[in-house]
Amino acid sequence: MSYASVPDLVLEATVRNALLEDLGTYGDVTTRAVIPDGTTYQARLNAREDAVVSGMQVAALAFRLVDPTLEIVTHVADGQPCKKGETLMSINGSAASILSGERVALNFAGRLTGIATKTAGFVAETKGTNARVTCTRKTTPGLRIVEKLAVLHGGGFNHRYSLSDAILIKDNHIAAAGGVRQVLEASKAHASHMMAVEIEVDRLDQLEEVLEVGGASVVLLDNMDNDTLRKAVEMVDGRIKTEASGNVKLDRIASISATGVDYISSGALTHSARTVDLGLDF
Repeated sequence: MSYASVPDLVLEATVRNALLEDLGTYGDVTTRAVIPDGTTYQARLNAREDAVVSGMQVAALAFRLVDPTLEIVTHVADGQPCKKGETLMSINGSAASILSGERVALNFAGRLTGIATKTAGFVAETKGTNARVTCTRKTTPGLRIVEKLAVLHGGGFNHRYSLSDAILIKDNHIAAAGGVRQVLEASKAHASHMMAVEIEVDRLDQLEEVLEVGGASVVLLDNMDNDTLRKAVEMVDGRIKTEASGNVKLDRIASISATGVDYISSGALTHSARTVDLGLDF
């Protein structure tokens, strides 16, 4: 499967900030000290384990921001599987520029490949069902856009990017506002016709009230066991979308998807993904 790229302009601020953090106030003093001017080289970004690739667009952008004259060729695109030892990208040009951008490029690529690989593992467990795996807002501060891209590269789907994307009524909203009916009536009164409404419930009596009052297009079924999820799906009977969330780990995905829910959301896709081992070899 191929994926459309986000414009580099959208990603540039995130990558530039990472480069500024790494280069510090005076740049790469080691490279300036030991690499003669005019030295050129070709580096290869190699996978040191099997994975699903993400972060190639971001890594290439990091190198180009350091030096627009670098020649960069991506051999394995974002969203594609790779094997241990496979070359994912070649970078040719100023050795000093390659060395100055190396750590930021690898940090992004390894982190995002880890998220894509973990997501792909979750998605594989839903085979034979209609359930979709989606991420949450439990992302690294400042890195949400690239981490959510990595979820897409792993075959998952994105939940809200920000608080302004949709109305998501959680348990604390319900408690503060006085109940399920109150929050739904308020959202119906204030929401634009373009604004989706999702509400979280953790009991079937709450779900019954949601269905009675109306106004939600998605119900988030929080921390329910599989038997309760099945009952919830039966109660909804296709009237609104269902999303299972809470304590969602890899060993539960298959059984959750078998309950008939439409979506399975997991913060672990982004907050608990292991960085994949990638290396830049000269």
